[in-house]
Amino acid sequence: MTAFNFELARHNMIEQQIRPWDVLDQRVLDTLRCVPREDFVPERYRNLAFSDVAIPLGHGEVMLKPNVEGRILQALAVQPTDHVLEVGTGGGYLTACLARLAATVVSVDIVPEFIEAARQKLKAHGLANVVLHVGDASQGWGGHRYHAIAVTGSVAEVAEIWRQSLSLGGRLFIVAGQPPVMEALLITRVGEQEWVRESLFDTELPPLRNAAPVKTFAF
Repeated sequence: MTAFNFELARHNMIEQQIRPWDVLDQRVLDTLRCVPREDFVPERYRNLAFSDVAIPLGHGEVMLKPNVEGRILQALAVQPTDHVLEVGTGGGYLTACLARLAATVVSVDIVPEFIEAARQKLKAHGLANVVLHVGDASQGWGGHRYHAIAVTGSVAEVAEIWRQSLSLGGRLFIVAGQPPVMEALLITRVGEQEWVRESLFDTELPPLRNAAPVKTFAF
């Protein structure tokens, strides 16, 4: 039986999935090339690590598709001095990518098993600039401001807390809407009370747990 060629699969993922989605930032591509995605998926899905699918993680959660992860990293334009918040650690792959790009990463997940597994994987790969928390970050986290925030579950509408959690010049990636119409957004804080909102692409993500739903009106 031929051994699975992870390096070829990684190359094909970048060239056939990520670049065609206009992810051209060299730092992002280098990061995706360096962080071994196969080490962050459940063992039984290891050979699917580079496929264009949302891999099940358990607990009703999935790993983001590679092209979405690439777009998140490119949109956030994380700099080596940036302090980053990730809401939804999941398998820890995006966490590891952010950690290679940023000064520090705070990552929060509501599922304790995800945090414990991510802690072990990040340590195995020598990434010591990540602080992991078990908790519910659906309404913000810690009252700090961050240079970049990645929310990896969808919300019906963008809560004010996320905009307020950005430092000046800070960027927020978040997917808003309800199935089947969801929109990936980049929100940038350009003033103390001023933000710019950019639509990036249409997608569909599982909802962020405990995020407040859109109010509906009965007629």
